[in-house]
Amino acid sequence: MDPSRPFLIGGERRESLRSAAVAFPYDGSIAGRVDLAGAVEIEDAVRTALTGAAEMAALPSHARSAILARMAALVEADADAFAQTIVLEAGKTIGMARIEVERAAATLRVSAEEARRLGGEVVDLDWTPAGEGCTGVYRRFPVGIVLAITPFNFPLSTVCHKLGPALAAGNAVIVRPSTKTPLSALALGECALAAGCPPAAISVVPSSTADAERLAADPRIGLVSFTGSPEVGWHLKAIAGRTRVALEHGGNAAVIVEPDADLELAAARCVQGGFANAGQVCLSVQRVFLHAQVYDEGVARIVAGVQALSVGDPRDPATAVGPMISEAAAVMAEEMVREAVEAGARCECGGTRTGRLFAPTVLTGTTPSMRVNAEEVFAPVVTVTPYDRLADALALANDSAYGLQQSLFTRDLGTIVRAFEQCRAGSLIVNDVAFRVDQMPYGGTGASGTGREGPRYAIEEMTEARLLVVRAP
Repeated sequence: MDPSRPFLIGGERRESLRSAAVAFPYDGSIAGRVDLAGAVEIEDAVRTALTGAAEMAALPSHARSAILARMAALVEADADAFAQTIVLEAGKTIGMARIEVERAAATLRVSAEEARRLGGEVVDLDWTPAGEGCTGVYRRFPVGIVLAITPFNFPLSTVCHKLGPALAAGNAVIVRPSTKTPLSALALGECALAAGCPPAAISVVPSSTADAERLAADPRIGLVSFTGSPEVGWHLKAIAGRTRVALEHGGNAAVIVEPDADLELAAARCVQGGFANAGQVCLSVQRVFLHAQVYDEGVARIVAGVQALSVGDPRDPATAVGPMISEAAAVMAEEMVREAVEAGARCECGGTRTGRLFAPTVLTGTTPSMRVNAEEVFAPVVTVTPYDRLADALALANDSAYGLQQSLFTRDLGTIVRAFEQCRAGSLIVNDVAFRVDQMPYGGTGASGTGREGPRYAIEEMTEARLLVVRAP
């Protein structure tokens, strides 16, 4: 077996006596091992990052931009290796893995652009006599150290969405990747060093949950940027004290299909949006609401599209749906579907499990209180429900603790405006399912978290405002 991969602290490769196996989700075989940082190494990472933060803040914007641009080029140059790593550690299909690598590089390039745009504004102070002769300048400055805690489902792209803006803003970064998928994050750390990032400004520390919590609670951290489950995210916020926290928790995205919509398009996009990466996407389509006039045809189209999906080995380019991250995750999905069926729902297709492979599933006849609607399933499961009036559909879509994104298929501008005014989510996507273009503001409301990602908007989270007032002599 290959030796454990060391972690990075201030650009230094460190080993430890503790390690974790990285399993290939398709068959459980060992794809690699990584050393785990402990309490001593975590302390070293923070102390080193304090130095790195000062070095990054002193770099001119063109230098930070150049580092990120070189990182993007290195990721692109090694795109195939990154994609193969993502397949092995996350079980993502090779097609989706390649797309993730492309998006990761694009995010770094956008961050490189935004590094040059850390401007400010002149504030008029002479609105009252006390401000006469004074000039105000409002600028943003780095918070110091950004702690990036990232999940398994996008092990490279999500890291770039945190590391890229953090470096662009002039911060140091400590990345704590999921211990299920740390390999691509460690490889990205190597790219940062090769691109000329000050070594003290970059650490990648796979660790235990307890040690990750120790990092989040450290008052020397300027911002905790977390993507993952609500339970963990809100807990980190509670222990972070006065440290700023940005949370992205996912959702249970709703799609409303009006009778005037392009039904063929809507059904095809629901299939793509509901079952990509085995439904393990924060934006995954979970609840579909079809107007009664198109319900029967819509259900038939969605079921036909789902039944055409190939399920199996994610290394095979023909595979559309690969394994879930673990057998426990697949068992949980199976239990939620079984509960719904026992309570009166109808399983139109799927509902079965073979190890970590969960068959793409469509449920009808569900109720809002069932877990397949009320919670984030995070599995290849979609529910379809009829409605009679747009007001009913909007109420059903908003009947959720989550509020990341909603979608609407219609040709009517008035319907679009009405839905936009009433939706309780971070975004409304019209004539497509929930999706993310990497430079857009991305985030939600309620249980979906706080703050926004997308390099420009993440930079706002990763900087603090400071006002300079000068009175003319």
